[in-house]
Formats: sequence, structure tokens, C-alpha cells
Amino acid sequence: MTVRPPRKLLAGDALRRAVEARARHLGFDGFRVTRPDAVPALVERLPAWLVAEHHGGMAWMQDRADQRADPAALWPGVRSVIVLSMSYTPEESPLEALTRPDRGAIAAYAQRRDYHEVMKGKLKELGGYLSAKGDVRVKVFVDTAPVMEKPLAEAAGLGWQGKHTVLVSRTHGNWLLLGAIYTSAELVADEPEGDHCGSCRRCLDICPTNAFPEPYRLDARRCVSYLTIEHQGPIPHAFRAAIGNRIFGCDDCLAVCPWNKFAATAGEARLAARVDLAAPPLAELARLDDAAFRVRFAGTPIKRTGRDNFLRNVLIAIGNSGSAALAPEAMRCLTDASPLVRGAAVWASGRLFDGAALRIAFARVGADETDDAVRAEWQNALAQHPANPD
Repeated sequence: MTVRPPRKLLAGDALRRAVEARARHLGFDGFRVTRPDAVPALVERLPAWLVAEHHGGMAWMQDRADQRADPAALWPGVRSVIVLSMSYTPEESPLEALTRPDRGAIAAYAQRRDYHEVMKGKLKELGGYLSAKGDVRVKVFVDTAPVMEKPLAEAAGLGWQGKHTVLVSRTHGNWLLLGAIYTSAELVADEPEGDHCGSCRRCLDICPTNAFPEPYRLDARRCVSYLTIEHQGPIPHAFRAAIGNRIFGCDDCLAVCPWNKFAATAGEARLAARVDLAAPPLAELARLDDAAFRVRFAGTPIKRTGRDNFLRNVLIAIGNSGSAALAPEAMRCLTDASPLVRGAAVWASGRLFDGAALRIAFARVGADETDDAVRAEWQNALAQHPANPD
């Protein structure tokens, strides 16, 4: 019988070097280590942000807030936190899509395969490698648990949270996807990254909805990304015109960061952007039923928002297009099965139709509307086109 020699375990610097080399092999662009108690300020900062209700309807931010502020509260066994990044730098400026009002602007991260799937598999493989090499316990996270990746990444030295609250790297700009590995291994922590924003305010000044009440603070309730992805129900009237043709997320504050001049395009093949998601025609998107929506956006983050929320966004963009050619798409959606879609279609019609056409549409399909929210949309739209303005 052959007796195998005992497995050689690694620890300390040797373990870190082996795991970091493996991370690079797996395609991660950044690898840093921090301590679970490296961001004590979160204990005060997070509750203050929640009390101000800047999280909007994201109740999950409030749930288990104690574990978000303290990694050890999530898992008492954690001794080190490995934070990893992967670049998704777009090949062209996302601002270009905003110049084409008959097409939809989709956030760069959503124009490709869902990064949760890509990174989770790689994190699990890396976590398994770490566990085997060091005989330690691990837990991996990528937006799947109460983990504050950005403050931990800053503490670990991957970059700093810019004035737009997104992580910025001197070597990769701000086009970064983040993941974390909590481990029982004792690893030497890296030094945190200092702030290099200086007096620059480009990210704050370009925001179409003024979502930053002050530098380094985001009010999600005003953020286009929140409104078009996380927000449930009709989008507040105050923000509809400012949304323009942004139908899923917003990259404005990211696109203008001067540190992006050092960013290289994404190296992970599975994060390559899909050609059909680069400024797709609004007319095509407005015709999607649920089955077609699921097929078109399979494997992307867009699928998770659901067909009705997505068409709500598309119709807001159609209303902002100023295109008479898109008016029939708004008209057709006035009879959609979803009240959310019908309400957005009414708003779009009110923007594209003249008073006479709008009143004809109301007589045909609006007069019998039973949903209170949609009826309110009709009232608001008709009020903008009084029959006797004199």
C-alpha cells in the first residue's frame, strides 16, 4: 500500500503569495487584504445614512445593518478579509448613447453577462484553494450578503471611495466589480488607499438628478440607477424628464472620472459587452412581452428587474425622445396588461401627442381605466393639454 506524504500547509506570507498568484490566474485585477475591524466608522456612518432614508426603498440595506457595519457580526470566525476586483471598463464612453434619444442607454456593467455569476464561480474556486492550502475556513461574497465591499476595499488599499461613493483605483479607474472572501486565516493587512479626488467635482456636477447632497454622500432616492433598477412602482414625476433615455442604470458620474485614463478594457472574456445591448432601439424594446424579455436579457443583470419595470423605463425614454415616430409605441402600450406599463405609456403619450390626439386616446382606452395610479396619470397628462387654453 502506498502511503502518501502529509499535505504541506501554508501560512502567513507564503499562503498570501500563493493565493494572490491564484487570483491573478483566475482573472482578478486587484487583490488586497484588510482586517474585519478596519472600518470602525461604519458603525456610525451606516445608521446615519439609513436614518436620513437615503437608501430609498432598498429595505435590504436596513436588514442586518449591524452585520454590514461589522464583518465579525456576520461571521465571528473571520480574521482577515480579502477584497478582490475585476475590471469591466467599456470600450466606448457611455455618454455617447445619451446623444441618441431614439435608443436606450444601458449601464456598462449590465451590457454583459451577470457579473454575480462570473465572479461568484471564481471566488468559490479561489476560496477553495485558500482553504486547502491553509486548512482554514472561508466564506465568499459578491452582493449576496450584508457586506460593505467598497469601504472594505478602500481599507484594503484597492482604491478609495470617490466623491460619487464608487471605488476609484489609480490603476483601473472606477470601472470595477468587487467581491470579498472572509477567512479564518491570519493574513498581513495592506495599507489603506488615500483619497486622490482633490478639488475635482466632475462626478457631482454631471449627475442629471442631483443625487449627491454633498461629496461622498449619495441619496439613492434621486439616483437614476436606483430609480430604473431598484425602485418599484411608477417613477416620481420630478425625475422623469431628467432620466432622458437611460433605461437601466446610469454611468454619468463614472464616465467623467479623470482616473479612467489609466483603465484598460475588461480582460475577462465572459464580461465582454454584448453588441445588441449597446444603445438598442426603443421601438424594439417597447414591443417585448414577458417571454421575449426573458429571452433577450437572459444571463444579464437586466433580467432581474422584470419586464414591467423595464418597459416602464423604456416608455419614460420614449416620452423624452421628442420623436413622433415613437408615438405609436406609446399608444400601443396604453392597453398593456400591466398598470405600471400603462401609466408610463400615458405619461409618454402626454409628451408626444398634441391635445386632440391625447383626448382621442383617452376616449378610446383611458375612460374605462380602473387602476387609480393610471387614472391619475391620465388626469395629469390631460391637464397639460387643456381643451380650451384661452
